[in-house]
Amino acid sequence: MPVRKRFGQHFLHDRAVVDRIVGAIDPRPGDRVIEIGPGRGALTFALLAKLPRLEAIEIDRDLAAQLARDPRTAGKLTLHVGDALRTDFGAIRGDGAALRVVGNLPYNISTPMLFRLIDQRRSILDVHAMLQKEVVDRITATADSREYGRLTVMLAAFAAAERLFDVGPGAFQPPPQVWSSVLRLRTSDSPRFEIGNPSAYGRVVAAAFSHRRKTLRNALRGLLEPAEIEGCGIDPGARPATLAPERFGRLAERLCAREHAAAGGTTRRG
Repeated sequence: MPVRKRFGQHFLHDRAVVDRIVGAIDPRPGDRVIEIGPGRGALTFALLAKLPRLEAIEIDRDLAAQLARDPRTAGKLTLHVGDALRTDFGAIRGDGAALRVVGNLPYNISTPMLFRLIDQRRSILDVHAMLQKEVVDRITATADSREYGRLTVMLAAFAAAERLFDVGPGAFQPPPQVWSSVLRLRTSDSPRFEIGNPSAYGRVVAAAFSHRRKTLRNALRGLLEPAEIEGCGIDPGARPATLAPERFGRLAERLCAREHAAAGGTTRRG
């Protein structure tokens, strides 16, 4: 089966890496596991050895058909042929247990895919994903580091992130140009700290990191006045990358309070 570059395909084939991923997931018979991008099935077959049922989302119709024909998946694998970026995970979950999402995510969709999963976190228990190492560096970065930015702060409000281990290019066919890392996200239905509401938090974070070298005073102009930033216990002259995620939550709360006062309505929390 040829590699289709438009899908960003790099197929995992190293059995030791597959076994290590499955060990980190530690799937149990009652778990609702769904794999994004099963490809040629290296991780799929290893998971099916541990689970009575598995679901998978595959955009490549030829690969999906190949998996469906494989006798190892008979009666055990439910395939959703389509784009994971457009998948309604709530519909897949239905009234059942929250989903455990796993996958070797194509690098060209990894960031939007993570935001999609966070948006649908109420249907998701956790995520184990293979990503480009640079992306995992950003997700797990600490404040005042070069990698720290919008992705770090946005995910921190709704998921606890943990780098599990790194994977070299030779574990894939064809080998990518970069190293990869396996990430674990434990999602939370409610924000992990006060953020006012998700919309306000997103606007504050996006504005702050649109020009990361600007001070908060300048970056948040039009959203918050310097006095309001200072009222949150934050120096208006600070750079965005120096603030821990919880402090962006304080700024978002202040923005909610400001908009609540202007509208004379109630503030929606999320």
